[in-house]
Amino acid sequence: MNATEQVLPWQEERSSFIRLRTMILLRWVAIVGQIAALLVAQAIYDLQLPLGLCYLAVGISVLGNLVASLIFPETKRLSEAENFLMVMFDLLQLCFLLYLTGGLHNPFSVMVLGPVTVSAVMLSLRSTIVLNITAFLLISGMVFVHVPLHTFDGQVLQIPDLFLFGQWVAIAIALVFLSVYSRRVTTEMNAMSDALNATQMALSRQQKLNDLGGVVAAAAHELGTPLATIKLTSAELIEDLDDRPELQEDARLIRQQADRCRDILRSMGRAGKDDLHLRRAPLTEVIREAAEPHENRGKHVSLEPIGDSELPMPQILRHPEVIHGLRNLVQNAVDFARSQVWIETGWDETSVTVRIIDDGPGFPPQLIGRIGDPMIRRRRSEAERRARPEYEGMGLGLFIAKTLLERSGADLSFANGSDPTVPAPPGTRRGAIVELVWPRHAIVAPDLPAGTPLGENPTFDA
Repeated sequence: MNATEQVLPWQEERSSFIRLRTMILLRWVAIVGQIAALLVAQAIYDLQLPLGLCYLAVGISVLGNLVASLIFPETKRLSEAENFLMVMFDLLQLCFLLYLTGGLHNPFSVMVLGPVTVSAVMLSLRSTIVLNITAFLLISGMVFVHVPLHTFDGQVLQIPDLFLFGQWVAIAIALVFLSVYSRRVTTEMNAMSDALNATQMALSRQQKLNDLGGVVAAAAHELGTPLATIKLTSAELIEDLDDRPELQEDARLIRQQADRCRDILRSMGRAGKDDLHLRRAPLTEVIREAAEPHENRGKHVSLEPIGDSELPMPQILRHPEVIHGLRNLVQNAVDFARSQVWIETGWDETSVTVRIIDDGPGFPPQLIGRIGDPMIRRRRSEAERRARPEYEGMGLGLFIAKTLLERSGADLSFANGSDPTVPAPPGTRRGAIVELVWPRHAIVAPDLPAGTPLGENPTFDA
């Protein structure tokens, strides 16, 4: 079994989710802070600054914000290139101000981390690397080239060379660390969000299929009597029209079409219906229903008990998430099995257990601890590509199954039957093992006394 990742379409355009209004607001906050710092430095500490150039740099930011606010609508979302240019402008403007106010001797030099962190959150890896390199070159240049800070009496404010070197090293390390940390956290959050969306879509689709099957079954039930009447009437007409063959042929056609309508409704109704009797089923029947789509894919799927339980087989709840989650796990086992998949079932007074085992290569040992996480990256070897060229995993199947089954109360664990690097003949239980354990109260339908009615079947809302 395996869990690989493919970049989803909406992940490629993640930067376009940022609104221009958000960037303008962040820039206004920076502008207010810069103006406040200049006023405090001049009014309270009486520092001699090139105020003309300083306010020119701040004024360019103000002008850019005003132009962006007036020209573009508030709902505009920035593209990757537009985001990159805005963050690059903020970085250059900030470094120019630092150059005018002492370079790395200025305690506000740490603010250069802001634009780089923002880029790691919003932009692509390439844009983030470019901004990191630019920031590193600029802070390195400001170690040697900057406008010194002077007090009113001409004293130069600067930190010792050792501390200056430490400041440069700290900022350089922080550039890399914060970029990697922010990007890692954001990527995992986005991957989790995308995977949860895919899970919700899968569950919603399953529920719609169930509802549709229920509507069809209800229609088949309601139309059964009229169709039976039509068939009976047409049969009588066929007998009465022996002397009028042309009309008798029309009556036969009516009976044939009534039979056809019955067959169509019967086949459509197999998808399921919201019948209270079908909300529960024996454990093995639910597993067979989940495995049925994968039984004719060239691999043998067998259902076996775990030990000998004295308790009767439990009737479990046929929740859509249970069936869909089990189906995903069986699909994964069939995908990677050589020839055989075993599904073992067991139960006792406190729990219900299901194990899915295959004779394939097993889980990659380095990913055992991360199985079930969304978007796990793993590069397939050339041998794997040749063996299964049609397989294109997205890393979501196991995550969706794990999420749905845990929602039903199951506890999942993943393991290998034996060392995947040791050869074994086909048909050996040496591949991947997925074990699901439900508390009995979470999955087993409540026992009802014999003869107790289940209640009226609920109707579907249109």
